[in-house]
Amino acid sequence: MKICILGLGYIGLPTALLFAAHGAEVVGVDVKQSVVDCLNHGNLPFNEPGIGDLYREAKERFVAKTEPETADAFLIAVPTPLDPATKVSDLSYVKKAAETVARYLSAGNLVILESTVPPGTSERVVIPRLERSGIAVGDFHYAHCPERAIPGRTLQEMTGNTRIIGGYDRDSTDRATAIYQTFVRGQIYQTNTRTAEFVKLMENTCRDVNIALANEFAQLAEECGINVWEAITLANKHPRVSILNPGPGVGGHCIAVDPWFLTENSTRCKMVSTAREVNDSMPNYLLHVVRNLLSGIRNPTISVFGVTYKGNIGDTRESPAIKFIQLAENEGYAVRCHDPHVAEFPHPLMDAMDAASGSDCLVVLADHDCFRTIEPAGLPMRTKIVVDARNILDHEKWAGQGFAIRVLGDGVSAQQVLLGEITPPAGLYAAETVRSIASTSPPSISLLSQNGREGYL
Repeated sequence: MKICILGLGYIGLPTALLFAAHGAEVVGVDVKQSVVDCLNHGNLPFNEPGIGDLYREAKERFVAKTEPETADAFLIAVPTPLDPATKVSDLSYVKKAAETVARYLSAGNLVILESTVPPGTSERVVIPRLERSGIAVGDFHYAHCPERAIPGRTLQEMTGNTRIIGGYDRDSTDRATAIYQTFVRGQIYQTNTRTAEFVKLMENTCRDVNIALANEFAQLAEECGINVWEAITLANKHPRVSILNPGPGVGGHCIAVDPWFLTENSTRCKMVSTAREVNDSMPNYLLHVVRNLLSGIRNPTISVFGVTYKGNIGDTRESPAIKFIQLAENEGYAVRCHDPHVAEFPHPLMDAMDAASGSDCLVVLADHDCFRTIEPAGLPMRTKIVVDARNILDHEKWAGQGFAIRVLGDGVSAQQVLLGEITPPAGLYAAETVRSIASTSPPSISLLSQNGREGYL
């Protein structure tokens, strides 16, 4: 079988290589000549565990091009971004891809949409454009198979997770199921196209709402003088409770975007919209925390450690760090960024020492494993304040080096006063004594939620 895949990004390329590694002849199509040249020269445009080995296994049956070819099946895996001004999906890439496929479509071909789209997009937007080929749906086969994978585990999840396939008709559904069964080991469930579109959005919206609840618990705990991390651990002892961990917000190509796709044409979405508001406001809340800690310090500098939206990956799409940095700079703070997993970012990236040099507050926004073992004694900060938005640091060790530690959701430390004052370097502060609102934090809770940090970040 020959498969033509449009879009060679985080989903399209691994999917193309999996099909090729399992016997299909695959043409990968991308509008970026640089991506095509990179692949055809034996290189990969992004890092993902296992993808290098997969490429070497698949390369004899895979080629990258900027234009499609005739094929037995076409798969569309192009981006569907969110318009930030209107909170409405931008389907321009999907429309363009469908119009392109129509030029190569023949009777009996199968077209699969993997891109995440609002409910009804297949029947209202994609299929009519495919029918411009002069071939009616039914004479060609159509299905929607939304991706289920996260960066850092893409190949493992693409092969091991269950999949949902929604076909235009029974024949379309069965044909799509047959080709995915070449590499999917998980169970494949069949439905119709609109339900498949809806299910994908439900999944990520559910996670967004649950994260928003955890973030709201964190803020309430601070008001009540409670350590939310301990409280979550205890609440999750209940057999029917599984609260996630709070954090600085959500990001990535799914959770921060998909709920808006579900609600963009609805007037009955209060809970979904509120969850989006809560999670989108977390960078603002963290900046409020930092502002209080830096009160009285002239011309403060903030060090941001971790600009990705989750730990141990290099993906910065929709990262809450982006908003936090912009807000901080708009407040007049100097911001320095450090993230060993990221090569390119809108703001300059530095190594850890340079980012911390002369800083007044270190803010941990991503739970990279490498941050857990940072030696605080070696950081050349001028004021020893750290805000741990992920609760990953060894707080005892940091406190032992004289750091005032503020943990998101730890209302106990937020309401206490340090036993010892932070001594300001001469000439850097206002005349009055500056005291942190944080105290030495207790060690991180070792028993976390069953889903826990790995469950959603």
